Formats: sequence, structure tokens, C-alpha cells
Amino acid sequence: MAMTSASQVPRLLALVPYLQSHPDADLAATASMFDVSPRQLVADLKVLWYCGLPGGAPGDLIEVDMDALESGTIRLTNAEFLARPQRFTPEEAMSLVVALAALDEMADADLGPAVRSARAKLEAAVGGRTDAVAIAVSAGQEGIRSQLADAIEVGVAVRLTYHGASRGVATQPVADPAQLGTRDGYGYLTAWAHERAAWRTYRLDRIVAVEVLTEAVADHGPAPALASGWLDARPDAVEVTLDLHPAGRWITEYHPMVATEELPGGLLRARLLIADPAWFRRLLLRLGPAVARVDPPQAAASAIEAAREALDAHAGR
Repeated sequence: MAMTSASQVPRLLALVPYLQSHPDADLAATASMFDVSPRQLVADLKVLWYCGLPGGAPGDLIEVDMDALESGTIRLTNAEFLARPQRFTPEEAMSLVVALAALDEMADADLGPAVRSARAKLEAAVGGRTDAVAIAVSAGQEGIRSQLADAIEVGVAVRLTYHGASRGVATQPVADPAQLGTRDGYGYLTAWAHERAAWRTYRLDRIVAVEVLTEAVADHGPAPALASGWLDARPDAVEVTLDLHPAGRWITEYHPMVATEELPGGLLRARLLIADPAWFRRLLLRLGPAVARVDPPQAAASAIEAAREALDAHAGR
């Protein structure tokens, strides 16, 4: 078995209590018990040598008798703390409750009950201190998430009925679904769009219907990591800076921002990535006088032209 963190960490967590209940365990027999080679088990024990309580002093770390190990005997000491139930600090418990609340918003019908059960147990342990914590994730309909999760697991394409905000109309793209995730309070589907032959990210609350197809997904390589900023990787995305009066601050709550900065005079500087000029033009027209400055200036040219045409048309009535 290859030594990867995904397989090794659970094995180490199970290995310590096993060795505590089996003093002077035989190396070969223990390796067989954990379905690894003796060489892999020795590598695991060398990792445990550097684990223990905070501080890292000799008395804080797990001790492995390497002389006994050379003769095929595993002798583990100074690991008694792992035999006791571990306690979460209030901050650790609260972090887990928040994470489970966010996961609950994205969970399908199969996963949801387990998530809610774990969350309820943690909230009971915290003692009702989570009342002030609220999680809101716009993740669309549970049935749609379940269909997408099933399609991802089986490896088949889907046809979406999607209301995109940039065009204001419903489209029906065919895509190879890859992963579900959250970012900035919204649930997203990352999928390979057949028509565009590129990775695209769809907001789950804008998917109104899913048709699961029989066509198997193709190998498009690894999907882009949503958490790293899916828009950042798009070659057609450009960064635009807006200086906003208080009436325009609302956009920072509805659109992902690269950064925001408070300016003198009550202005807010917002930096965002724009991949659709038509969407940005509509945003500027909606903001109107709430925008004090646009950088680069040419990013606002089409919005200014559209506003002038509207004024001319009104004056000509």
C-alpha cells in the first residue's frame, strides 16, 4: 500500500490504541492486521515518533523502541493520552458546527441526515452557544443536487436548464459534471461544457432542472479548484476597480470580490474580476451615480454609451 496522507492518517489513529492493547506486538503480524507491508509499518512508526502533545519536548512525544523494532517487536510508550477521550475546545467545536452547517446546506438526501445528526450532537456538547452563528448558502434545490451528485458518481453527462444572470435568459447546456462545492456563500457545479469545450462553473441556485443523460463523461483532466478562484483562471477575465458611494456598497455582498478598501469621504474601493462585458455594462447602469470612478476607464465605455442613447431617446420623445 502506498504511503499517502489519505491512507496513512486513519491507519496511525487506529494503530496507536491497537499497540497499547497489544504490548510487544509482533511486527509482521501487526502489518498483516493493518493490510500493509512490514516496511510500510516501520515507516508509520517512524512518523509516530514525531507525534505527541503540543510543545515537542522529549516527554511530549510518542516513543518507539527502535532496538526492539529491529528484532521484530513493536514497543510503544508515552502515548497514554490517546487512550483518553479527546475534548474539543469551544473554538474547535464551534468551527466544526459552522462547517457542518455549511455542509448541511449542500448535502443531498442521503448525506443530510448524517450531517444533521453530527451537528446536533456537537451543538448539544457546546451547550447552546451556537445561537449567534448563522450560515446561509444558496445551494439550490436538494433534488437537483442529488441528481448532479448521482451523475458525478456514475460518470454521465447532464443537460441543465440554467438561468444565467449575465444574459438574463434560460439556456440548456450539456456538460460533464465534475464536482460540487461552495464559494462566497453560493453552491456551484464545476463541469465541462460541451458547446464551449471548456470548464465552466454553474451556480446551483440558478439550475432549475437537470436531465441525466446516458452519455459517459470524457477525460478532461483535473477540474479547476473552486476554492482558488475559478474566475481567476479564465483567460478572458480582467480586473476592474470601482470606487463606490454608500448606495453602491451592496454589490460586495452579492458578487465575489478580489479585495475591498475603505477610502476617505465614505467611498469604498472594490476590485472584481469581469469575464462578461454585457453583465458588467448592466451592473454599471444599475449602479448609476453610486459609481464615483471606474478603472480602467474604457471598461465603462459601453455603459456610458448605452446611458447616452437612453437619454437621447427620452429627449426625442
